[in-house]
Amino acid sequence: MELLIIGVCGLLAIAACAVLSERVEVAAPLVLVVVGLLVSIVPGVPEFAVDPEWILAGVLPPLLFSSAVSMPAMDFRRELGAISGLSVLLVVLSTAVLGLVVNALVPDLGLAASVALGAILSPTDAVATSIVKKVGVAPRITTLLDGESLLNDATALVVLRAAIAATAASVSVGGVLADFVVAVVVAVVVGLVVGRLGLVVRSRIRQAPVSTVVSYALPFAASIPAEELHGSGLVAAVVAGLVTGQGAIRFLSPQHRLSDRQNWRTVETVLEGGIFLLMGLELTTVLGDLRADAGSVWAGVGLAALALVLTLAVRAVFLAPLITIQNRFARRGASLRPRLAGVDEKLQVGNTIEFRGRSREIDDPERAERFRTRLRRKIADIDYLLAVPLGPREGAVLVWAGMRGAVTLAAAQTLPEDTPLRSLLVFVAFLVAAASLLVQGGTLAWFVRLVKPAAPDPDEVAAERGELIDRMRAASWTVLEQHAANPQVAEFLERSADEAQRPDPGDLRALRLEMIEAQRTALVAARAEGTFDAGALTTALENLDAEQISIELRGGG
Repeated sequence: MELLIIGVCGLLAIAACAVLSERVEVAAPLVLVVVGLLVSIVPGVPEFAVDPEWILAGVLPPLLFSSAVSMPAMDFRRELGAISGLSVLLVVLSTAVLGLVVNALVPDLGLAASVALGAILSPTDAVATSIVKKVGVAPRITTLLDGESLLNDATALVVLRAAIAATAASVSVGGVLADFVVAVVVAVVVGLVVGRLGLVVRSRIRQAPVSTVVSYALPFAASIPAEELHGSGLVAAVVAGLVTGQGAIRFLSPQHRLSDRQNWRTVETVLEGGIFLLMGLELTTVLGDLRADAGSVWAGVGLAALALVLTLAVRAVFLAPLITIQNRFARRGASLRPRLAGVDEKLQVGNTIEFRGRSREIDDPERAERFRTRLRRKIADIDYLLAVPLGPREGAVLVWAGMRGAVTLAAAQTLPEDTPLRSLLVFVAFLVAAASLLVQGGTLAWFVRLVKPAAPDPDEVAAERGELIDRMRAASWTVLEQHAANPQVAEFLERSADEAQRPDPGDLRALRLEMIEAQRTALVAARAEGTFDAGALTTALENLDAEQISIELRGGG
């Protein structure tokens, strides 16, 4: 009964903090951490401690899966190089620097335990994305932050396991690298298989609620086998989510997609809120463990402050050359774009390709169309990089948005009981995570307004939306013209041309559904080309889903 009461109070606290966060304009996770901290110091409140495996194996897979489903696969692909650098190289660099510095300052820890602390403090939290989205930065920045937070946990946990193993036996760099490669490859394969199978199975289920229930199992269906095969369960859940998000438009009905969106948002709110609330509540537990081991609180505070500064400094040093490399790629693309555009123009009047002094004719129309799609996608990729070049302002936001979170605390609690100065390491991890969330997270919106990074141009957004609407209208008119011989359709066209006489919403239901399907096909084709903003495409597709559901409900199915 006591556990049930705690659960109910936790749910009410999550809901109350979500409402409060909108009024005070502070991200809900930050409010939850503060509430948890305040509750933990109330006399009589019991200590809270949760097995970290519940977080790493029970909460993170569905959270990462949900984030991956909503991640635009097109933008993720475009930024994969930068995301990989942030998720792998930056984690390794941060771990090494922190490990060496901590080992020099606290020799009693030993190098292996110091490196373990570095790995614990390296992964970033996704809460930064929700903050910067509200401020209105360019989608490119949010894609980088989202992608980094999806994948860097896996890198940090692989390094952490190696460091823990090194406390008992010698571990080689080559062995760690091999373990990492195996973990990623296995995870990608398992994630691809589970994601695809999930879509196939759910496409055969007619009831939307049942389909959504099956989706709840997918993160674990990916993460558990991956872990058993020595892969990364978190990466497997992410890959399964990416596959699900990309294939949902083709395999699932609008009712299933709407059910997924609504129910997964609720699950995400509860799980994420619970993590941050628990993080605040664990203050007394962490402090109690430190005092029981006769550890110095102020030594922990000083070490945590130094570690937080170091993580930001290493992040800044790493991002500077990364941004330079990204801009160099963009400039190379800009020099190549005119030639690609010329090839595209010639393909519009024939199937002959002329590029770099060579001519080639494509006889198969389908093959020619696939080539055009790839060509336009390449041009769109170049335009994407040129539209928002990364500079010092964007780099500053990316540095300050690199805050630590609940994963850091959960990872710290997986340290073996015989780890040297374990209570101190957990306390430092708690302080770094809490301080970065409250200081960086609490000032991130203000910081973005201060440095003024690139933001979407309202005129360009409006023009793109207009072009998208034109494509949808063209698809609709194509369907109408195919049925022009039908007297009912002719009347429909006549009445549609007269702004004063809108057609009855109940007229020609089947025709309207066919028009919606044609519009959806046009949007999917535009997504494949990558010529439009991923957010605009997602909104348009969701609007079509809502319209189709409305028509089918009025028609009785």
